[in-house]
Amino acid sequence: MKADSIAQLWHDFDAREETLRKIVAERLDLISPTPAVTDDFIVASYFFALRSWTLEHAAKEISYHATSGTKDVAPGSLIEQCTGKLVGIDAWDNTGRLGLLHIGYPLKMLLQRDGHLTSTDILHTVAGAIIFDVYENQDARLVALQIPERVLRTFPGPAHGPAGVRALTDWPTDAPMFGTILKPTAGITPDEVGALVAEVASCDLFCFVKEDENLYPRLDYSTAAARTRRAVESIQRAQDRRGGRGVIFSPHITGAPHEMLDTLHGVLDAGANGVMFSESFAGGAVRMVREATKHLAKPPAIYGHNAGIGTRTRGIFREVIDLLARLDGIDFRQTAPVRPGTPFLKPFGAEWEASEHALSTPLPGIKPTTIVRAGALDQGNIGLNLAEAEARGISDGVMFLAGSAINSIKDASGKPNPKLGAEAMQQAIEVHRSGELREVSAEQHALELAALAERKKFTALREALRQRYPELA
Repeated sequence: MKADSIAQLWHDFDAREETLRKIVAERLDLISPTPAVTDDFIVASYFFALRSWTLEHAAKEISYHATSGTKDVAPGSLIEQCTGKLVGIDAWDNTGRLGLLHIGYPLKMLLQRDGHLTSTDILHTVAGAIIFDVYENQDARLVALQIPERVLRTFPGPAHGPAGVRALTDWPTDAPMFGTILKPTAGITPDEVGALVAEVASCDLFCFVKEDENLYPRLDYSTAAARTRRAVESIQRAQDRRGGRGVIFSPHITGAPHEMLDTLHGVLDAGANGVMFSESFAGGAVRMVREATKHLAKPPAIYGHNAGIGTRTRGIFREVIDLLARLDGIDFRQTAPVRPGTPFLKPFGAEWEASEHALSTPLPGIKPTTIVRAGALDQGNIGLNLAEAEARGISDGVMFLAGSAINSIKDASGKPNPKLGAEAMQQAIEVHRSGELREVSAEQHALELAALAERKKFTALREALRQRYPELA
């Protein structure tokens, strides 16, 4: 293979993303469309690198193809009211082909009769073919959305939010929220799910347990409804040992839309107080479930799993996707762990912070989404996560979700022992609360934690760290 071809294949996409995101953030801080525009339009901001068109010409093409499809528009006509508007251009070089473009999409062409619209309506228009499917656009990104307040207020938003999740589980405001994921993640029967949930429910560390996205809901040997019945029975049996604290169980219900509603009603009838599904490949699923359950006294808490979101973030900034998911009604969204080493999200810092801002910043009429720190969260980095959340003042709105770090820690017999994993996590939390490692750097945290576990004879924590961080030996 030719050397130049190999060089192209080794192009560092993440490094470019970091640069792009940094510049976009700086430039967006400089613009502010007029209230008159944002009251009557949804304003979408794009980054474009165009092959031959100027940004100004691209704006005309977008207005034509994405809105009225008319070039000769009669002033004052209904067509004019339904035609896109150029709000601003921010060219980054003298070619006029590279930079930001701000397009206003008129609400006249979008709003339904009662004045609402959906995230599907928005994305269908602002992220359509003319943005991503034409050769002229060498690179195109939807980087920001501005939605008028009167439209924001028509969205349902989360049923619960962090405060509601605590109320649903009688969880103290001064206690961090912890959850876990069932392991194995596939090939398990309802009885096995019941046994796994019993292990979780027996530990008052946890207020949340969910199935994995690999455990499909409509298996002939393991339906989501049957699994839910066993899980709920296990939680009820453990209730007397939990000091009044509840547990949200979220079975996995992802499927085609016509399947999801059947599965949803099946798990709710079986006693589920939460549901989990991946909406990346099922557009509108969050809103569908939210609308189908909003009449209930206690609607299920929706875990909006972000499986597959990476296929979309190559064209749409993650915080835009997460904002729309929040508006549609997700109660939980995974962001990223704080830990040294290779990050789960790339680019790690700026993308993660922007996503958490979109999920938690105050919005009129919309509750915040509970931020879920997950993805290799374990005993070795939970202290870093707790400290970071405390420093930012967001502890009440964060849930810490550990899967393998709880359910895959092996005991002396070589078998996975969730009780051992949970005990190790509790010991790590105890170390954090003591403040003994407060001045230790992130890079040295796991090493110092292992040494402290040895000194204090925290055998569960020592064993978990040995298995999770074999290099520390």
